[in-house]
Amino acid sequence: MIIFAASILTIGVLVFILSVRTKDLPEPEPVSPFQHLDERKAAIYENLRDLQFEFRVGKLSDQDYQQTKQDLQKELAGVLAEIDRLKQSLASEPTAPTPKPAKKGPQKYICPSCKAEFPNPLKFCGECGKPMQAAQA
Repeated sequence: MIIFAASILTIGVLVFILSVRTKDLPEPEPVSPFQHLDERKAAIYENLRDLQFEFRVGKLSDQDYQQTKQDLQKELAGVLAEIDRLKQSLASEPTAPTPKPAKKGPQKYICPSCKAEFPNPLKFCGECGKPMQAAQA
């Protein structure tokens, strides 16, 4: 009896899995052309920090540190050049003009105490440190 129930359950699971249609699956998020370059750039920066730490601890000689640091900096320069090249190629492509979003809410934020103005909302004033409020524009 247990084998029969397990067989029915297995057949049911297989039918369910095979009945999923591709149109029922959610659309994948669009991939940024910069995503892999940004990830590589972050990895190189992390490697540089680790390299500096290991040198300060004494795990690397000065010559090894300088050579590895120079290699990582060259690789980083290549990644940054590729990012710039992609940005320029995307900027040179003609695109449809995007409509400007309607302005919502206040445009500047004013400290009620010292009257300092800030373009971004802040919880506390950067000048006097007192609580901020949105300006009514």
